[in-house]
Amino acid sequence: MKTLYFDTLASTQVYLKEKLIDKNISLPLAVVCELQTAGVGSRDNSWTSQKGNLFLSFALSISSLPKDLKLESASIYFSYLLKETLEDLGSKVFLKWPNDLYINKKKVGGMITNIVNDNIVCGVGLNLIKSSNSFANLDLELDKNIILKNYFKIIEKKPSWKQVFSKYKINFYTNQNFSTHIKGIKVSLSEAVLEDDGSLNINGERIYSLR
Repeated sequence: MKTLYFDTLASTQVYLKEKLIDKNISLPLAVVCELQTAGVGSRDNSWTSQKGNLFLSFALSISSLPKDLKLESASIYFSYLLKETLEDLGSKVFLKWPNDLYINKKKVGGMITNIVNDNIVCGVGLNLIKSSNSFANLDLELDKNIILKNYFKIIEKKPSWKQVFSKYKINFYTNQNFSTHIKGIKVSLSEAVLEDDGSLNINGERIYSLR
């Protein structure tokens, strides 16, 4: 995957989305910067930027995705592939539904996905060496270039949703002591049943990730 590197950007995701809207780039493409001044996190929260951490966005055409991957499952799919990448490098990170990366009980990173024209844009923030008080950092020191190389290699192999989900489903028990926000309401994941498309069934209601 072609990758553009910058010292500083307001947001890798905003930069990439603007280029897609202008139809001024060819895909697949990734954007990485050392420092973000206006990073975007889940539910439109800001993602605190500290130099040395990973700030990444990448875009793929929807037509290039695995045939069995539904767009509403994309956050889980690409987040789990990142979790596997970090795990293969020695981390004990796990994925909290649908797109947050955790070490023990603290968040170390996350992903958000957006559709722009006929493309999907994934934005990643990952605390490699520094974190704010409310978050943690990864449990070992890793070179971000190694992470990117291994992550993109997995993405390019295009494992099917069925392959990825079968592994995530086994690991879903790690979510049992956590909660998530559904329609602005905090809901315990211990009450949730994970469906085959990655949605949650909570008290008979089907909940899809909108991140």
